[in-house]
Amino acid sequence: MRRLLFCLLLLIAAPAWAQDLQSVLDANRDQIEKPSRQTIGPVIAEIAASGEGAVAFLEAWGDRRVGVTDDGRFAIIDGDAAADAVTGAAVAGDVKALKPNSGVRGLIAAALVPAQLADPDTARRRAALDALGRDATAEHLPALRASLDDPDPGLAARKTRLERLLTVRFDPDPAARVAAIESFAGDTGADVQAALNPLLSTTRIAATELPADANIARNLGVGSDLTREEAYRLLVDAELARPRLSDAEQKSALSANISDGQVGNIPVANLDSPDARDRAYRALAAAGTVRPAASADDVDAALESHVFADIYDEPSAEVTDAARGTLNGLVFRERAQQSVDITLDALSLASIYFLAAIGLAITFGVMGVINMAHGEFIMMGAYTGYVVQGFIANKTVSLIVALPAAFIVTALAGIVLYRLVIRHLAKRPLETLLATFGVSIALQQLAKNIFGTQARPLTAPDWLGGSVGFGEIISISTIRVAIFVLALLFLCLFLYITKRTRMGLNMRAVTQNPGMAASMGINPDRVAMLTFGLGSGIAGIAGVAIGLFAKVTSELGSDYIVQSFMTVVVGGVGNIWGTLAGAAMIGGLQKGIEVLNPANTLAAQTWMILFIIIFIQFRPRGIFPTRGRFVEG
Repeated sequence: MRRLLFCLLLLIAAPAWAQDLQSVLDANRDQIEKPSRQTIGPVIAEIAASGEGAVAFLEAWGDRRVGVTDDGRFAIIDGDAAADAVTGAAVAGDVKALKPNSGVRGLIAAALVPAQLADPDTARRRAALDALGRDATAEHLPALRASLDDPDPGLAARKTRLERLLTVRFDPDPAARVAAIESFAGDTGADVQAALNPLLSTTRIAATELPADANIARNLGVGSDLTREEAYRLLVDAELARPRLSDAEQKSALSANISDGQVGNIPVANLDSPDARDRAYRALAAAGTVRPAASADDVDAALESHVFADIYDEPSAEVTDAARGTLNGLVFRERAQQSVDITLDALSLASIYFLAAIGLAITFGVMGVINMAHGEFIMMGAYTGYVVQGFIANKTVSLIVALPAAFIVTALAGIVLYRLVIRHLAKRPLETLLATFGVSIALQQLAKNIFGTQARPLTAPDWLGGSVGFGEIISISTIRVAIFVLALLFLCLFLYITKRTRMGLNMRAVTQNPGMAASMGINPDRVAMLTFGLGSGIAGIAGVAIGLFAKVTSELGSDYIVQSFMTVVVGGVGNIWGTLAGAAMIGGLQKGIEVLNPANTLAAQTWMILFIIIFIQFRPRGIFPTRGRFVEG
């Protein structure tokens, strides 16, 4: 029975709204057929208020699906068919489509928003919110508030947020606006800043006295906040003072009115001062010969008798105070988040340098060997990861296999280098440096011959492809977080090896006194070989980690060898804590210089090297100097 009554009500009500829509369309036929953005607004509003059928008509009109039949009826076009815009009856014959321009379609879309906000279709409600976000007016605020109870939780949250933003912009009650502004405390969204910034826009004025109800941003002083020229220009623009001629314009006007050797009854010979020229010009202005202009005395008097200020365009002081406080909080939080983000980037960079330098610190600190081929061990580790991925398709498994494989490959390469080159150049640092430099070039060329000159991909698993962060600014890639964790693991591993294993004990014994260690049954040559292999193996693992975010080429190692040496030297030769501190210092310094000079990477590198040179002058043995050659845990 209820359904029957509801249907009867619809049948009774239908002719009423149809007649309303029909009458509106008939009364505004000319404007609908040839709309103008300047005059069509009231017509669209009248159509929107004419009944339920108005929504379908406006939607079709905005989509350019409204046309006119041969007998003058409006029809809604649906593909090849057409139906009467009011009754819905099928229309036969030709229908001439109307084509409103983008400005008219924008007004139609705005008029549809109130109806679409309560539409049962979720997509229509979402589209209405998108339209409000782009172009909202004060008229939309009541409709938005009426539709806040949305069945979709996501859209309900969007509506609530948008309602507060529109309250900030359009609500006539200052208290409601202040409450909405304060509700955004801690929110760093761009839409919040876009709503608050216009509230603090100002207009610079000059007046005999400031209006009693003016919302003053700040009073301006002539000479401190404004130059005399700027202040007087404000007076002239406000028609509070006559224009001031420039010296060139005044002299030109005086020269054009010389008569019998005089200008304004003043001899030309006496026009040698600004006051005399001003008197002559005033005499000409009084005679109507030139237009009146302000003299220097007039300018002084005008500036002294007027006040200057920046006035908020927003009349409510409570609103501007709330907006300023919220924006100041946003700026503070943004700067704090930027600082945290830069710090995280610096830590990430430091962990990379630590991984690259820890192997060098072992060989340099324990053996006193300057290994210029250390960067190529990093490169070999990256290429090992690339080769492993060629055999194992699963990126996670390939990464798990690549890490130990890179360690083994580069450790064996390091042992071979030690047996063939380093051991024969013991205690000859210059020859060792030159020899390892030659090996470095040879290894680069060998990599080019095997893998070519193009960069090879070392793809990270999907679980390393995202980022970790919070807020809108702080973000760091998951790969860099993994490298940071890897660096901590190697720090712990190295400390365990040097403190808790026989190899670490032998390393420290050989470092302190090779002769005494040999007399105790320790083979210094074997310890040095294993140490060199360990340092080279760690460089290989660093190469896999670096290759996950950098291009794998034959020059990969050379991009990190300089920073590795700087890390070891700055931190303190042979000290693992010094290497960690040096990596933190180099990474933080580089990131800080890049922030100050982001457009010039070469300049940043230059400044970093200069700083390190100066630092070494004061701390030649690094941050953690060691006594002799001794590896400290």
